[in-house]
Amino acid sequence: MATFTPPSDHLCPSPPRTRPLLDSIRRWIDRIEVASPRLAHLICKLIPCTCPFERKFTIFGFNFHTPPLCELNPFYNEFVFLRFRALSYLSDVCGENVEKYIC
Repeated sequence: MATFTPPSDHLCPSPPRTRPLLDSIRRWIDRIEVASPRLAHLICKLIPCTCPFERKFTIFGFNFHTPPLCELNPFYNEFVFLRFRALSYLSDVCGENVEKYIC
């Protein structure tokens, strides 16, 4: 008869380590309050709507595609949400047309 033995601790994956510096920077970015049109315009100009590193190119008749590398940035989601908050501020509070910032 076979018996079940639980796996030993050295075979189980360890829980992910917390990165206090990265977490504090993420919280800082999330706490940025878009409270002026000037700041909102600056954020929309600095943070692109699509990844600038994603490219499609042809060499010797072969098509190549480089994937968007922005998602490797540990703060990618925070920057996207910050840009969204800036766009929302411009359209909802200021009543501006934000089509020029949308790709």
